[in-house]
Amino acid sequence: MIRLDHGSAVPPFEQIRLQLDGLIRVGALPPGHRLPPVRQLAGDLSLGPGAVARAYLELEKAGVISTSRRGTVVRDGQATSAGVAHAASDYATTSREAGLTEDEAVAALRALWSASPLRTSASRRATREDQEMT
Repeated sequence: MIRLDHGSAVPPFEQIRLQLDGLIRVGALPPGHRLPPVRQLAGDLSLGPGAVARAYLELEKAGVISTSRRGTVVRDGQATSAGVAHAASDYATTSREAGLTEDEAVAALRALWSASPLRTSASRRATREDQEMT
């Protein structure tokens, strides 16, 4: 479920937080899904429990998960639309196939995000149809 890059400058707790948040946002971890206990995930990742506990705490502060006596679960309403999840998956696959690192793919997306005007689905379809006609 979670993979750590021990050579990364990103701290382990942040890698865990980012990956769990991503899995939740794309619906891979649905509402009500129980996350592993802190000690179990820490053991699986060969980390101290503090890193996992901090990742869970940050996700809880953001309202993504909730913790009770029953454990830590994904809260309702956290997933993005299926279309966004599909597009993100396609982008990740294409980026990997092109030989980009995760950081390079994210940097490319950020550059496009700020440079691209907001377009609706209808305007994207119209643009594609115009391009197909030429």
